[in-house]
Amino acid sequence: MAEVVASKLKLLHLARIFERETDDGHGLTAPQIIGKLAEVGVNVERKTLYRDIDCLRAFGYNILKYNRAPVEYGLATRDFQEQELLLLADAVQSSKFLTESKSRSLVEGIGKLGSKYMDENLRKQVHVEGRIKSQNESVFYNIDAIQRAISLRRKIEFRYFKYDEHKKRVTSKHGDGSEIYKETPVQLAYMDDEYYLIVWNDKYAGFTHYRVDRMQNLEVSSETATRNDEISSFDVAKHQQRVFGMFHGESVGVTLLVRGSVMSAIVDRFGKDVEVLPAEDGWARVCVTVMAAPTFYGWLATFGSSVQIEEPQSLRQAYAGYLSAILENYQ
Repeated sequence: MAEVVASKLKLLHLARIFERETDDGHGLTAPQIIGKLAEVGVNVERKTLYRDIDCLRAFGYNILKYNRAPVEYGLATRDFQEQELLLLADAVQSSKFLTESKSRSLVEGIGKLGSKYMDENLRKQVHVEGRIKSQNESVFYNIDAIQRAISLRRKIEFRYFKYDEHKKRVTSKHGDGSEIYKETPVQLAYMDDEYYLIVWNDKYAGFTHYRVDRMQNLEVSSETATRNDEISSFDVAKHQQRVFGMFHGESVGVTLLVRGSVMSAIVDRFGKDVEVLPAEDGWARVCVTVMAAPTFYGWLATFGSSVQIEEPQSLRQAYAGYLSAILENYQ
C-alpha cells in the first residue's frame, strides 16, 4: 500500500516541478529533475523518470525535450501564458473595490498559475502602492452572501454608509427611517471600477443599486425575495447603458446631436448597435435611452458643444439649468 501511495505521489511531485520550475524558455536536465525529486523524499532512476514523463504527456502535459547542451525537458504550454497572467494581475491591481492586502493576495495566487520565472516577472511589473483602493475588506464576504441570497431566492439585510463632510463614515437611513435595509438582490454589476448590487425595492416598486464596498453587516434574510415580471426580464447590459455612474433617475428616450469627431466615444458608451441617423454637415442624430440624472449631464458636459440634446425639450431645459447652476458658483 505504501509503495502505491509513493508511486502516485511521485507523479504529483514531478508534475509540480514541471509546472513551477520550467516553461517554454526554461528547462531542466534529467539529473536536475532527479535531484529535485530527491529533495522531497522521492528516489527515482533515469529510466523510470522517462516513463513517468511519458505518463504525464499521456495525461495532457505538453512536456518537450529541448536538444540543448545538455538536453533539457520543460512544460512548453499551460492554461495561462505569461501575457495572460500579466493581464489578470493588472486587472486585479487596478480594481478599486479590492483592498491593497486583498490585491496582493490575489496577485500572489495568479503568479502560482505560471512558472517561477513568470511569477518573478509578474511581481516586477505589478505595483499596488499609491493606487486608490477600497478600505473595506468585507467586499468578498458581501459578494458571497449576495450570491447565496440570489440562489436561495431570499432578500438580504444590511447597513449602508456614506462619508460626511468630516470624512467620517455615517450609516444612512432606509426609507422607513431605520438603519437596516432589506432588499431583493437582482444582479451584481461591475461599472466605473466599482462593484454594485442592483436590487428591487418594494416600497418604490423599482430598481435601485448600492455600492457593495459600502454595505455593512450584510446577511441573507429569512424573508422570501420578491418575484415579478420586471425582475425576471431584467437586462443588466441595457441597464448599464442607460445609467451614468450608477446614479438612479427617470428613464428617458433622448435624441442627441453628435459631431462625427466624437462618435467613437458614443459607440464606446452605448454599443455598436446604437441607433444613428444621418444629419447635415458632419453631424448625426443618436437615439438612446438614459437615466436623467446629474451624472448624465456631467458626462454630456465633457463633450462641450460636440454633443447636444435635441429632444425632449424638457431634458434640454433641465440640462441648461444644470449648467447655469454651475456657472452661478463662478460669478
